[in-house]
Formats: sequence, structure tokens, C-alpha cells
Amino acid sequence: MNILEAVKNRRSIRNFQKKDIPEDLIDKLTESLIWAPSAGNLQSRKFYFIRDEAVKIKIAEAALNQGFIAQAPLVIVGCTDSHVAGKYGERGVTLYSIQDVACSIMAMMLVAFDNKLGTCWVGAFRENELTRILNLPMNLKPVVIIPVGYPSKNPSPPQRVSREEAVEFI
Repeated sequence: MNILEAVKNRRSIRNFQKKDIPEDLIDKLTESLIWAPSAGNLQSRKFYFIRDEAVKIKIAEAALNQGFIAQAPLVIVGCTDSHVAGKYGERGVTLYSIQDVACSIMAMMLVAFDNKLGTCWVGAFRENELTRILNLPMNLKPVVIIPVGYPSKNPSPPQRVSREEAVEFI
């Protein structure tokens, strides 16, 4: 697949088919998360793959009642790891580890798209509630929820800013 085409054609999916994701495809998603770049190769990130229906419902509630999250066959929660990121001090904890998670998630989203899966970046959630639901240790901080599944429909592309607004050449 042409990577630029994938970047341009991938959409945020909020409607999923009731269809399980095969294990070999789950393995590909896992590999894409692990092999994404990270600051100083510290890999200060951890991912939770949730298939349990009751837990997905609780996560959707913690995400300000975004019910579509629970309808996905798989929900991935990306967390930063302050124990690992702490090697780079405050900037490692407050920035680099978030960048690590973001790079991993983008890589995973592109692999998902290439395999006919839909995803949606969800950043709106009550962090303390999600931490409690997943029983996260103190060093892990959830920064993103990604529902994953086969799309039941594909939305039209959203408007984008112009190149002149987005990029400044110096």
C-alpha cells in the first residue's frame, strides 16, 4: 500500500461491524506498536488490549459516555510509563513518553487500515476513572483510547487547512 494514500484515506471510525478480529491480525497490530520509533529507544509505553465486554462498557462510560467505543471488538488503551521515561527527567515524563505512545498508535492505525480495520483516536476521558478500571500502577498514565474493528461505514474526508496555513518554510 502507498503510505501517503493510507494517511490520506484513513478515517476515524465510530461504527463497527459485529465481527471478531483474527489473532494473526491482532499480532500485526501488536508488532506495529512495538516497532514504532521512541525517544532514545526507551520505549516508555504500555498498551492494554481489551476485549471483555463489561470492561469496554466501563471504558466507554469513562470516555464521557462515547458508546461507540464499547461496540468495537477491540479497545486499545495506550499509556506512558514514567519509570522508563524518567531517564530524561521531567521532559521525558511530560513529553517524550507521550510522543512514544503517539508514534506507536499512528503506526498501529496505519497497519489496521491496511488490513481493512477502522480505528478512532479518543483522547476525551476521565483519566482517574480509566486508571481505576484498568487497575493501572502509579507509573502508568493513560493518554489514548483506540477502538478497533471492521468499519460498518466509512465517513467522508474532513476539511484540512491549506499548506500555507500548516507549513512555514524558513
